[in-house]
Amino acid sequence: MTFDFRNTNSLWASVLVETLVRLGLNKAVICPGSRSTPLTVALVRHPQVEAIPVLDERSASFLALGLAKAACLPVVLVCTSGTAGANFYPALIEARESRVPLIVLTADRPPELRDCASGQTIDQQKLFGNFPNWYHELAVPQADISLLTYLRQTLVQAWTRSRLPIPGPVHLNCPFRDPLPPIADDSTHAIAPTLNPKTFFQHLSIPSTYASTPPLPHSPTPPLPLPPSPHGLIITGPAEPTHPLRYCQAIAHLCQSLGWPVLAEGLSPLRNYAALNPYLISTYDGILRNEDVAAQLKPEQVLQLGPLPTSKVLRQWLARVNPLRWVVDGGDRNLDTLHGSTMPITCAVEDFAAQFPQSNAETTPYARLWRSLDHQFRHQLDQTFQALSLPIESKLAWLLSRHLPENTPLLIANSMPVRDVEWFWQPNDRHIRPYFNRGANGIDGTLSTALGIAQHHKQAVLLTGDLALLHDTNGFLARSQLQGHLTIIVINNNGGGIFEMLPIAQFEPPFETFFATPQNIHFATLCHTYGVEHGLIKTWEQCIDWLNPLPQTGIRLLELQTNRKTDARWRQDI
Repeated sequence: MTFDFRNTNSLWASVLVETLVRLGLNKAVICPGSRSTPLTVALVRHPQVEAIPVLDERSASFLALGLAKAACLPVVLVCTSGTAGANFYPALIEARESRVPLIVLTADRPPELRDCASGQTIDQQKLFGNFPNWYHELAVPQADISLLTYLRQTLVQAWTRSRLPIPGPVHLNCPFRDPLPPIADDSTHAIAPTLNPKTFFQHLSIPSTYASTPPLPHSPTPPLPLPPSPHGLIITGPAEPTHPLRYCQAIAHLCQSLGWPVLAEGLSPLRNYAALNPYLISTYDGILRNEDVAAQLKPEQVLQLGPLPTSKVLRQWLARVNPLRWVVDGGDRNLDTLHGSTMPITCAVEDFAAQFPQSNAETTPYARLWRSLDHQFRHQLDQTFQALSLPIESKLAWLLSRHLPENTPLLIANSMPVRDVEWFWQPNDRHIRPYFNRGANGIDGTLSTALGIAQHHKQAVLLTGDLALLHDTNGFLARSQLQGHLTIIVINNNGGGIFEMLPIAQFEPPFETFFATPQNIHFATLCHTYGVEHGLIKTWEQCIDWLNPLPQTGIRLLELQTNRKTDARWRQDI
């Protein structure tokens, strides 16, 4: 792409976009608006940028989040001035908390049009508070070589700060004066002969490894291998590693070297590479509900890799026994929510594991006890689900773990779906890749995030409840831009099923109206409105048939109608 010399704004925006492309940008999500016209035109013109138009800013921001999650690269997000950018806030919070790189460009009025009742103008300075990794307001565009080199190097800084030392969002506020469209004038004639794209951008020829995978931070000195312990335990929480196989191999190596079993959260890829690790434990939540057994399983040391699993039972048990806990994470977060006897190790899991010798430690009675209990509990679960013909929503997680096509990306919505996956997801070797928005644990943007993941992977599945889906139905407006396929499996229990598990469920009123909040939506009609295929799951065999194979294009919604009170009783009984 060459410089766009039609006017000053066109030149400025072309330098901005070309700089980002040279650094590795290939996707942008753009919301309609006037003040952002120069950015939109430059992004759409560039042949190496996939520009995706989305009407609703909140949906757009979560779509960008899904794209960035799937590609492990920054995605540009563009909007006009005024309240448009404020709708990005929830997705920016999630990006910060879940370490997803985004570059947010909010167009703005120039300084002279602020604080003077100019239309569609608000204070956009640090609009997102402290959540971005970095904030900067760009200069008002000028056709001046010193300012264009400033712009170029500021974009280099923005790209870097979105990825290092910890990935997250970067916010650039972008003021523009008129004319906003690429109307030709003589404002760039003087500078045109002095600008050569080859020399202007030549130092941005970066190694491809940097463009795809940034180096992770390390401790100043490598942490020592853990002291031996006959009662040691590894716990892995939610994880979306760039290279799932490499991540799982590293943890298998740790287990072999230490001789410790590993408790694997359902939102970790470990359960989908089960053959790598014979001491992988998936039913820890059920096992630890037996107080006598839980007392026998008290560990001396725990190696915690990343955040703790979702399980409240596991967290309460750890708080009660308070073992020495080593918390390994390649970032700067405090991951000790229990405030126990912990020591942080700032190191990527893969690099930490590489310090341990290639050996098979002797299997301890403690590890054998964990494995025996897990096999017994898993056998009981499998028998229960195999015989279950009723539309109990928990069976969906178990069924998906057994029948999803290999390598399928699966976005798991918050509230009950993440808990059903943790409790019931069966270990397998299908290499299914779990995705989730567990940074802030909200239900906003669930559909749009899934569409972003499907855009990259071409075929994806979303497991969600009805309220999480309804909270983001504007995401369906992006259906015409979807190049892949998304199958949505919605559990329609007409309300918030997770609240049935809480003490407030005993208080009526106000429980049903203000907590369960049933919406009484006919999903077949909703799908018809948006031109989305709808299917009603009447039998489990029918559900399995719909999953194999997955379609190649479009959006399909499969609805399982359940009773949330029946489901809550079933979970408690089992």
